Amino acid sequence: MKGLNKFTRKRGKKIGLPPGTPIYTGEKKEEKVKISIIDYTKDQVQEMEAKNIEECFPFKDSPSVTWINIDGIHQVDIIEKIGKHFELHPLILEDIVHPQQRPKMEDFEHYIFIVFKMLQYDGKENLIKMEQVSLIMGKNYVISFQEMSGDIFEPIRNRIRSGKGRIRKMSSDYLAYALMDTVVDNYFIVLENQGERIEELEDKVVIDPKPETLQEIHRLKRDMIILRKSVWPLREVINGLERAESSLIHKGTQRFIRDVYDHSIQIIDTVETYRDLLSGMHDMYLSSISNRMNDIMKVLTIIATIFIPLTFIAGIYGMNFKFMPELEWRWAYFVVWGLIVGIVISMLIFFKRKKWL
Repeated sequence: MKGLNKFTRKRGKKIGLPPGTPIYTGEKKEEKVKISIIDYTKDQVQEMEAKNIEECFPFKDSPSVTWINIDGIHQVDIIEKIGKHFELHPLILEDIVHPQQRPKMEDFEHYIFIVFKMLQYDGKENLIKMEQVSLIMGKNYVISFQEMSGDIFEPIRNRIRSGKGRIRKMSSDYLAYALMDTVVDNYFIVLENQGERIEELEDKVVIDPKPETLQEIHRLKRDMIILRKSVWPLREVINGLERAESSLIHKGTQRFIRDVYDHSIQIIDTVETYRDLLSGMHDMYLSSISNRMNDIMKVLTIIATIFIPLTFIAGIYGMNFKFMPELEWRWAYFVVWGLIVGIVISMLIFFKRKKWL
């Protein structure tokens, strides 16, 4: 509930403001926004770090393809400046600085706005880190907005630098496809790590279930929820791009987008399979704990059952009445012990035949 209250408080900043007012609703940050530019054609590539957002403006009408990447959306004035120059709708700017957006795609004729979630697996902390990525795809440019520095797009940068593949021969729509394809491919890496954790956890549930095992199951179920919330809407986004009749998306690129759509379906199937496995492991854990408790109760019940007649005998001869003939008998003590041992042995034989032991 603490995380939910934090989210609603930040959403409360926008109450009463007109639609299209960009208000950053993410975590407070102090680091400087980083702006990188890669401008390329089939024959050459130019890469630079922009000192201010104004250095990006000349690339709007450049005949080459330009990728402008902005790390950091907490400085709203920068987002507003680039939005004004590239003629972005105010509602788009509002969505960019609100990092809790659901993955979606909107076609504005002269540009396409795409939002999706980039996931990375942190092996040290055993958790999935999620970051929102917003794309503005124009005729000859792609602007990407990320919440923080560090991403999974370095292979694309290397392909642009080296000129390998078809990326430098294609338009901006292929660059946008490549970014989304990299994100979707990284989902497979995250799922692979989750699958290994599930296999290890399954052995623990069967062999030695502990409270820590249940906590791990709950953590994995939470991670599956994050994956599902990221992939399901993304499938709709990719399907929308594939079926879009926009002049910004060429038929040649649509074939590649269809391949990403197929990958998203595979990821969804895997996520659903893992969710079913975790639900089954949760039930298996509860069954194991219940069976263990039943075994303990069975042992305690057998012990109590054995001691009932012994307690009865001890209670009779512990009454100390004056006229009890056995109290004066020389062999009474040994006979009582023999009776007690005989009862115990008889009951153990009986339990063994009933397979209760």
